[in-house]
Amino acid sequence: MEIPDSKPIDHLAFCGAGEVPALVVRKQAISYEALNWRIAALAEWLRGQDLVPGDRVATWLGKTDIACIMPLAAARAELVHVPINPLLKAPQAQHIMADSGAKLLIANRQRLGLLNDVTTDFVRHEDKALAAIWEEGGDIAADWLTGSDQSPDALAAILYTSGSTGRPKGVMLSHANLWLGAVSVARYLGLWPDDRTLCVLPLSFDYGQNQLFSTWYAGGCCYPLDYLMPRDVLKAMARDEITTLAAVPPLWLQLAELDWPEQATAHLRRMTNSGGALTEPLVRRLRGLAANADLVAMYGLTEAFRSTFLDPALIDSHPTSMGRAIPFAEILLVDQDDAVISGEGEGELVHCGPLVAQGYWQDAVPTAKRFRPAPKGSHYGGMAVWSGDTVRRESDGLLYFVGRDDAMIKTSGNRVSPNEIEEAVIATGLVAEAVAFGVADDALGQAIIVIARPSDDADSETILHMMKPLVPNYMLPQQIVLHDALPRNANGKIDRVRLKAEFVAAGEPVS
Repeated sequence: MEIPDSKPIDHLAFCGAGEVPALVVRKQAISYEALNWRIAALAEWLRGQDLVPGDRVATWLGKTDIACIMPLAAARAELVHVPINPLLKAPQAQHIMADSGAKLLIANRQRLGLLNDVTTDFVRHEDKALAAIWEEGGDIAADWLTGSDQSPDALAAILYTSGSTGRPKGVMLSHANLWLGAVSVARYLGLWPDDRTLCVLPLSFDYGQNQLFSTWYAGGCCYPLDYLMPRDVLKAMARDEITTLAAVPPLWLQLAELDWPEQATAHLRRMTNSGGALTEPLVRRLRGLAANADLVAMYGLTEAFRSTFLDPALIDSHPTSMGRAIPFAEILLVDQDDAVISGEGEGELVHCGPLVAQGYWQDAVPTAKRFRPAPKGSHYGGMAVWSGDTVRRESDGLLYFVGRDDAMIKTSGNRVSPNEIEEAVIATGLVAEAVAFGVADDALGQAIIVIARPSDDADSETILHMMKPLVPNYMLPQQIVLHDALPRNANGKIDRVRLKAEFVAAGEPVS
């Protein structure tokens, strides 16, 4: 498919029409004209904070109006947006601020209070204190009301994802990455100006953030939702006549256990899934709950945004397939010699094309490992993302996920580093050594298991309680097993493979 000209991502503000709603936050409708005004006002304010082009600005927010508008406002101000997942705790937020070198953080009062003891040199602003920016009659220079003229290759955002080193890594995304991601998704999902998207995913995720961008590219309206219970999602679907709902498998499982009112599906056109594979029983259940809506299975990498989608016409006959390449992506399978597999077979998935990110922020070694020259025979060439995932292509060209080559744990739609979990366990002061790994779980994708050697007479419940302030809930272990000693391999390192194999062989139930 021919690649359209890329634009700075803040040009998305012009894709809707005038007074047509672009965003509804806490029952307040914001038109496209007002959206552009707010982007301009926030961009002007940002540049008045002693920031210069290229500086990083961070948000640590739920789905507020500022959280939704900041990605475009920062881009228009020629700054780089660093969204922090609101589920993260203070230690993770502190690391991201320090690693990115962000000079400014916008968060609510409670989150800012958690960082009172942080000595990192950055300016803090409470989101509610910025309400004056939206007041009527404010003077804005006309130049701010038009899109920026930055290069599409300029850095626009850094999205942090857990890495194999145990610390979140910042994926660098250009204006072109974000723009073409919006165009691609809007096209293959068939979004229209009358679409209404319920945004339940964190806006710090590329999947969640793209819901804003792709919907606005199509001229539709976004309805951000911070929900407490899965039933709140169904209520919002009915109340706001939602046409598009995106989620990850754990949320789909929770929703599938509920009885869906007719009003929730009366306007629903499509359901989309990423962040983990759908099981066949879950596909059948969702299809039964919303028979008139498309169910779109997708596979993605933060390092390349998204790679594949399954034509919804094939979901009933191929419920576990990850489909084929999305627009503007070239997906290759390579063997152990890095040769391209042209037909059926299994190999490492390599993503080529303009959706490939610019690498990891100030992290040369992981960048060199993951971002490498495209295999010979690639249509696009240039740098590619070597996923480390084994994928199978069948005779009809459809792709199927086989397994992950690294030790990352995929739980609740999040990629979690075992090292980071182990550091948190040891940080309790109750454990001398720990090993974390994932085991298959129908609800979570993978459940986190920790095998630990306690330093004293600590019990599992106390260790878990001490971990809660240190990591977000999705990183808490489902089970902590205590051993007097942990086995070691010939190099003197803890034998992780043996520990996991023994746990699985024992058939211990996951609590």
